[in-house]
Amino acid sequence: MTGTTETEPLRILAVDDDSVIRSLIRAILAQADDPAIGGAVLREAGTLLEARRILASETIDLLLLDVHLPDGLGLDLAAELRQGPADRPAIVALTASVLPADQQAALAAGCDAFLAKPYPATALVSLCSELAPRRGRAVAVRSERS
Repeated sequence: MTGTTETEPLRILAVDDDSVIRSLIRAILAQADDPAIGGAVLREAGTLLEARRILASETIDLLLLDVHLPDGLGLDLAAELRQGPADRPAIVALTASVLPADQQAALAAGCDAFLAKPYPATALVSLCSELAPRRGRAVAVRSERS
């Protein structure tokens, strides 16, 4: 996956089985002050199967990944991507599981960051802005809860 340029928008995939959560993510990103985030192309999936299809056919820069999905664990997808090319998307685990062990499991699976639900809109935008230029490289974990 190639880096983002001024002419190439950031490509984000939001994977969550809850359509309301996906709508909230869409609204948060569309209203972001950061032009790279607000101008991003957002794709959405409700299952791991849908996410894998999108990832196989499109370039994705940033993956917002729910941990518990109807057809498996998002962390399994993160682990698969970690084993793939070095230019994989940056991955943010989004989950209501906030125990330190859950955060460590997300990082061990290949996630670059962890954001606990419910999270403030500013935390999601900030994390997306931070990870956008660092696709494929781990950064410090951020866990916020409102």
